[in-house]
Amino acid sequence: MTDFRYPIGAYEPKPFSKDKKEEWLADIRFLPNAIEHALRNLDEAQLHTPYREGGWTVHQLVHHIADSHMNAYIRFKLGYTEQVPAIKTYEEQLWATTADVTSLLVNVSTTLLFALHERWHVFLASFTDADWEKTIFHPGLGKEVNLWHLLGMYAWHGRHHTAHITALRERMDWY
Repeated sequence: MTDFRYPIGAYEPKPFSKDKKEEWLADIRFLPNAIEHALRNLDEAQLHTPYREGGWTVHQLVHHIADSHMNAYIRFKLGYTEQVPAIKTYEEQLWATTADVTSLLVNVSTTLLFALHERWHVFLASFTDADWEKTIFHPGLGKEVNLWHLLGMYAWHGRHHTAHITALRERMDWY
């Protein structure tokens, strides 16, 4: 791997299938465990190491995942309950520098992820096949996106950032 930005590759949308749905729902359900495992035994210096040159630290990544997935949960709720709602985008780079990110330990966000992903998984697992076709308008993309696409994107997002941490651990021999 030479591109540390995409340790598992870029997100590639997939057509709906029952098997893919179960895989992606499992990614949502078990992400907090994967993050917790990836962080196991890292010390403060390691947590404040960027996963790549010019990238966020592991500490910032964990808080970013919590921020991103809280937004994702709300996006799904809006898309499920409203007709093509326009979602709110946010400045991820600026969020990564706010006081809660810079001053709180990562366990605050991992704890949040356990609760959030439990709710999110139960909610998503209740969807009918037709529910995945409901859409939101994503102003950052300038188009409508269905909830199936969002599921794949956020399943990938969790694996993507977990791989940032585990790839850094491997490169640095942090075992």
